Amino acid sequence: MLVKSNICLLAVIILFTFLISEGCTESNADKYTQSILKERAEKDSSMKFDSHSPFHRDSTVKIKPLIYYDPDQGFVFKSKLFLYEGQDTVAILGTKGEMRYVIQLGFVELKKENKVHRVNIYRAFGRDGEMYHSIWFTDRTTGKETYGVGRYLDFELNPNPDFIYTIDFNKAYNPYCAYTALFTCPIPREEDFIDMEIEAGEKKFH
Repeated sequence: MLVKSNICLLAVIILFTFLISEGCTESNADKYTQSILKERAEKDSSMKFDSHSPFHRDSTVKIKPLIYYDPDQGFVFKSKLFLYEGQDTVAILGTKGEMRYVIQLGFVELKKENKVHRVNIYRAFGRDGEMYHSIWFTDRTTGKETYGVGRYLDFELNPNPDFIYTIDFNKAYNPYCAYTALFTCPIPREEDFIDMEIEAGEKKFH
């Protein structure tokens, strides 16, 4: 009887542990969703009140909340940065026809549904000369549910060569040229197409 009682007690403990674990997972998922929604609300506020917002630069464009997919952790990836041996300077066409020259620094790998997608990381320089790194991409949603030129993801470089980056497409956003033709923006190259439907991040504005 003692053995049977101990087995029952063990089963209860395992079930209790499972329920706690499930509850924590849901809580973490909720916390992640809230953090994404908070970022989006802050961006809407910035678009409305910031004097550098495209809606302040072009008064003909009506301000409205930006449109997004629901947060989905299935579009959050982890990868090292694989540096190219020859970090070539490549030409990127802008939406007003101008050429920009940026450095193709390396790539990250996205693993989804038994496929590995290589995504380029670019090093560029702003008008003020400040260096930054970005992902510029198109995918199967481009021109349908998402902006026809493509979308962007910021990329913060870490000096540790073994650093594991988080590539979160829930933070993918439209460049300013998606809202008004007053702005010009880099057009993702043909090789920057990601062969899947990235149903995450910002959708079309117009």
